[in-house]
Amino acid sequence: MNSIRNLLAGTVVAAGALLSAGALFSLASAADTATAPATPPADGPHGGWRHHHQHGFLKELNLSEAQKASIKAIMKTNGAQLKSYYDELRANSAKLRETQPNDPNYSNVVSQTASANASVHQQIDTLKGTIRQEVFAKLTSEQQTQLKALEAQAEARHAAHAAGAAPVT
Repeated sequence: MNSIRNLLAGTVVAAGALLSAGALFSLASAADTATAPATPPADGPHGGWRHHHQHGFLKELNLSEAQKASIKAIMKTNGAQLKSYYDELRANSAKLRETQPNDPNYSNVVSQTASANASVHQQIDTLKGTIRQEVFAKLTSEQQTQLKALEAQAEARHAAHAAGAAPVT
């Protein structure tokens, strides 16, 4: 029973990590896009705020060309390292899937995978924090204030959606 819980927990953690990576990589593509205001994404299982919010937020901040170039450079600099972390998580997940639950070493594989994933997630969180800090530093004080407001609005929409209420606009 414990092994199944560990397997499910590892799968959920890996899925969350992949969703986070999608949001971060969308920052890089936002630096290349036009500065026209974005339509807020509809909340839902395939278009929720977690995937789209930072990409859309950067579009709404009317970044200068210099800011776009700086943010793109930040993402390019850190993107390879972030990708390697997610590759490691996928490899750990594959190792766990390849080991059958009736294997005598299964519990050890689950434990080792969980430990390795915890370390990788710590590295991912640290790198994502660094990226966010570097991007935030490229914004003007007005853009920083606007970003905070946009994030608060998105969080309210997400909370309303999670509670089953009508989306907050």
